[in-house]
Amino acid sequence: MSDDVADTDPTDQVISDEELTALALAADPHPVLAPDAAPWRPGAGLTGLLPEWYMPAPQGHRYSTPVKVAVGLVIASFILVNALGLCITYGFITLA
Repeated sequence: MSDDVADTDPTDQVISDEELTALALAADPHPVLAPDAAPWRPGAGLTGLLPEWYMPAPQGHRYSTPVKVAVGLVIASFILVNALGLCITYGFITLA
């Protein structure tokens, strides 16, 4: 690969598995780093499991009590149908 990649199309820079393997085997296993080298830490102040640039943190939302009850009843009905050995995959209750 050339050192001047600024004027090339990124789609032209496809590296094969053999080239990656050769580069990995030729790499120094114990590189000498500069004393002032800083580690790469995107989003240094992370509070969640994933960095902000990968997936934003979910926003909280409060639902009213009737909505919670309705959702609970739908979930409970699906569990009851499955517990009775029935199938509701296509919208009609049938024997599994």
